[in-house]
Amino acid sequence: MDNLKFENVKSQMRKGYLEYCILLILKKKPAYVSDIISELKEANMLVVEGTLYPLLTRLKNSELLSYRWEESLQGPPRKYYATTEQGLAFLAELENAYDEINAVILKLKM
Repeated sequence: MDNLKFENVKSQMRKGYLEYCILLILKKKPAYVSDIISELKEANMLVVEGTLYPLLTRLKNSELLSYRWEESLQGPPRKYYATTEQGLAFLAELENAYDEINAVILKLKM
């Protein structure tokens, strides 16, 4: 398999997990975009703002996230995102789907 094809597959897998990861982060507490990026980076999931903003907007438009503006001591107000009740229910479904897929993969690796 050539490296370009591998990187493309890897990128597609990461995109598939990104929504799930964002919801997991925001389940803990509301967060500002740079906080979300930092937490993803700490988990070795590198994401740039240009990728994150459209996804956050899509999740908000789907009523899975809400946001509020909060004044900042370091510049303009910041937009903090949080999961909605609908978002938490969707996250629970994603967690079940992840567990199912993970069980299949683990079984196939044996």
